[in-house]
Amino acid sequence: MSVIRLFTDLDGRIGLRQFWLGSIALALCLLLVQWAAPRLVEMPMAMSIIAFTKAFALFPWAALAAKRATDRGGSAQFGIFLVCAIVLPAELQPHLGYAWRPSLDAISTIAWLIALVDLGLLPGARPDRQLAAQRAAAKPAS
Repeated sequence: MSVIRLFTDLDGRIGLRQFWLGSIALALCLLLVQWAAPRLVEMPMAMSIIAFTKAFALFPWAALAAKRATDRGGSAQFGIFLVCAIVLPAELQPHLGYAWRPSLDAISTIAWLIALVDLGLLPGARPDRQLAAQRAAAKPAS
């Protein structure tokens, strides 16, 4: 799978290795922008660049999560939902006040843990062809 398709297409399946490599690449890009922006431009502009980069990175992360969720045998929407559940609570905190912070942090933390285990650690589901071939091989000859 090409790099462009890996980060922009919501269809398809990817294994653990591609998921982790893609996630690490996105994280490194975000860290690079967060490091470089304040050194290159004034702070208000740097904050705008960092915010835009974080928002722009949501789609590639959603694409990775959707493909990995499909590989796990689930729906692509599950992966996209996990990305939203991780990101949205932090964006809602300034609008809801301090009292909501523990609840929003809990939602985000639970979503991170589910994403880590389900998308990042568990093996992918076997394709139907491979499963059918294994069943046929295990079937006793009559």
